[in-house]
Amino acid sequence: MKNLSLPIRFGLVTSAVLIAYFLILSLVDKHTNPAFSFVNAIITGFGIYESTRLCKLENPEKFSYGEGFKTGIITGFTATLVFTIFFLFYATEVNTTFLPQLVKKLNGNFNIDIGMVTFVVAIMGLATTVVASLTVMQLFKKSRNLT
Repeated sequence: MKNLSLPIRFGLVTSAVLIAYFLILSLVDKHTNPAFSFVNAIITGFGIYESTRLCKLENPEKFSYGEGFKTGIITGFTATLVFTIFFLFYATEVNTTFLPQLVKKLNGNFNIDIGMVTFVVAIMGLATTVVASLTVMQLFKKSRNLT
């Protein structure tokens, strides 16, 4: 259980930062602009980086590529799950005009339901998690260079 507490803790903190960022964007009415979601990848990547770094610092002799990758994946999946639940709650209960505003901003005349948007948010978060975990592990993996 101790092995899971660190990435879950960092995942919860990362999701809190993602939620705070989304709410700040909504205060200035920029939450419907998809370009600002790029910062979500930076926030998630930083959370994965910090959890992996701390994992390596806590137990450097047992740290391996697989252990670091697992830490990053759990951190990102936790952050994605919590943020997706928040997003679903926000779009259905807090701001019910959010989806029509988002579709209008995208210049679309298509009908989207909340399930599809929530699915896309979750898939984007999971894809970001995998890419960020692989990227971060390039920094922390043990080098096998002979020089």
